[in-house]
Amino acid sequence: MAEHRIFGMSFASIYPLYVTKVERKGRTEEELQKVITWLTGYDEDGLRRVIAEETDLRTFFAQAPAMNPNAHLIKGVICGHRVEEIEDPLMQKIRYLDKLVDELARGKKMESILRA
Repeated sequence: MAEHRIFGMSFASIYPLYVTKVERKGRTEEELQKVITWLTGYDEDGLRRVIAEETDLRTFFAQAPAMNPNAHLIKGVICGHRVEEIEDPLMQKIRYLDKLVDELARGKKMESILRA
């Protein structure tokens, strides 16, 4: 089976789309970074580095400093699929991030987004 095209996309190409989405809904880039940090363990410098190096999503998640052990608590539908039922581990991580960004853009409280 052919690999998903999204795996080879750079995080740098997707990040500005996330920023635009959350800012359009009145949220901040700092809040977006907090969500990404919670999920992946990347800090601000790490995010800047992967953006500057145009790291692909496969590598971005493979080299994530510390995927959050509570990521499995992320539930719901994204792109027509339930994130908790996605079988491919990499695709699931990508959709976890998409789901968190959607929740941020929809105005959900940060404590809820971070599964506190």
